Amino acid sequence: MRLLVGLGNPGAKYARNRHNIGYMAVDRIAQDHGFDPWKAKFQGRLSEGRLGGEKTLLLKPETFMNLSGQSVGEAMRFFKLDADDVTVLHDELDLAPGKARFKQGGGHAGHNGLRSLHGHIGDGYARIRLGIGHPGRKELVAGYVLHDFARGDADWLADLMDGISDGAPHLATGDGGKFMNAVALRTTPQRPSAPKVAMKPARVEEPAATSQDTRSTLQKLMDKFN
Repeated sequence: MRLLVGLGNPGAKYARNRHNIGYMAVDRIAQDHGFDPWKAKFQGRLSEGRLGGEKTLLLKPETFMNLSGQSVGEAMRFFKLDADDVTVLHDELDLAPGKARFKQGGGHAGHNGLRSLHGHIGDGYARIRLGIGHPGRKELVAGYVLHDFARGDADWLADLMDGISDGAPHLATGDGGKFMNAVALRTTPQRPSAPKVAMKPARVEEPAATSQDTRSTLQKLMDKFN
């Protein structure tokens, strides 16, 4: 059994925030793969279903981002899961918008949701880092992540969600590489193939025409003696 956790903040006012891209990702998985309706459980919202034949749990902690670990820890204890059974989808400032990276274990890099998870379940869980870009200055970060995606983000955000949905069955089996391949097929522009240049047929030189000798036999003989 796999637990996929989308990080975000609860409530309509935060629904389209950059910080809520993790919520958006698990919502899309639930929608496209026929998961059960969301239920209030474990200080969050839980949905159950199957991905690629594997029983899978989707969880959106509703403790607010800074306390996400409380909800995840409670769900793990109930289902008797270990940290390596958990994959967390979250926003990532240090990746360009629309990029995604899979990472198994490691630090929290200052992300408050991951910091809380580290405190409750350790650092052995997998994470899908979903790029939202950086505002450029540290003092702008809080306002940036708690602001809605811009209208111009719609195309890359849709492509990323498509890729996450396509690759979700691989997350259920813990295959981060195949998951990332599925995302790349949606988010990496395909290079246009070079147009084929029609080859002109080689020009065949006609042999030079030879002038026909119209002289009579007698004239040819006389010319030899002139």
